[in-house]
Amino acid sequence: MTAVGLIFSNIHDNSIPELTRMRTIGSVPFGGRYRLIDFALSSMVNSGISKIGLVTHNNYQSLLDHLGNGKDWDLARRSGGIKLLPPFVTAFDNAGANKFYTSRLEALMGTVNFLNRCNEDYIVMSDCDVICNIDLNDVIERHATSGADITFVTKSTDLTGVSENEILTLIKSDENDNVTDVFEDHVSEDTQMYINIMVMKRQYLLNVVETAISRGHNSFLRDIIMKNIGKAAYKVYKYDGWYAHIGSLEGYFECSMKLLEADARERLFGVKNRPVLTKVRNSAPTRYCDGAKVTNSVVAEGCVIEGTVENSIIFRGVHVGKGAVVKNSILFQDSYVCSGAELNCVIADKNVMIKDGRVLSGHKTMPFYIGKNMSV
Repeated sequence: MTAVGLIFSNIHDNSIPELTRMRTIGSVPFGGRYRLIDFALSSMVNSGISKIGLVTHNNYQSLLDHLGNGKDWDLARRSGGIKLLPPFVTAFDNAGANKFYTSRLEALMGTVNFLNRCNEDYIVMSDCDVICNIDLNDVIERHATSGADITFVTKSTDLTGVSENEILTLIKSDENDNVTDVFEDHVSEDTQMYINIMVMKRQYLLNVVETAISRGHNSFLRDIIMKNIGKAAYKVYKYDGWYAHIGSLEGYFECSMKLLEADARERLFGVKNRPVLTKVRNSAPTRYCDGAKVTNSVVAEGCVIEGTVENSIIFRGVHVGKGAVVKNSILFQDSYVCSGAELNCVIADKNVMIKDGRVLSGHKTMPFYIGKNMSV
């Protein structure tokens, strides 16, 4: 069995507008040295998928900078590799309107040429708001054996990163894993969250998209999935590994803080034969100066720590000055915290400067966010 991957890098940009104002959700930093797209890419590469279509919309320059030619994921290939799929808009459609796709189905319509040129039997689709380390080979094999038209990957009860008011896609299934209902609502105990990963035959997807185009449909979930329950063969694959969902800035903060738990790091990054791959940056080791104090934190390479860091995630190239105190915070790449500054529940984007003596504090339910390249 062969499979091709399809990753949507922009679908959930509106979930965390603070972090996606200048980037896609796929290129949002996570965990000290990763981007959100690394988890979808790594799961596919570790499962032997070597041809991956990357569906983009806008603001994807930082994503391209991160991916490069794909060599860090072993995807720098003459045949296969990462294929960039920018929004397909004709000159006539775009006349004075700057019209791009607005739904998943419209995005899929722009991938038809890519899918027609593929020879693989199956297609695995994934979004970038998913943080997990899943064996997609098992999902594909289960899908092929069951004869299902679509297999949805679901997760039960784990609400990490899910806000109380968030509306999610939920699935009910019977004892044989057949889908009995798909709807949008708050999570309840008798339902499973759809985690935005699905598997289907490539030709089946092409047929579905062709039919949708001919009928003027625009919603993959409402016009295709919901209307065909009981008619098409839909199955669920119940994933039991570590999973987190990015649905808001608060959810992003909660997911990040979960990584400070040893069990969470082991279940996400310590899975045998399934490493999480990312762009390699040849930085010097982090330097801990006299008087530095670091407890229960994730600190990437290339940092200089002179002050105190507690319960925080520090990305590459960050400098924490002498006498500075950083607690319960996330500092993106190349940020600088000057002497005597105090941070609590702060998310500082890339290249942020926190000046001497500044005291900034948020709360875990409302972290204080500082935008990229800002000085406070």
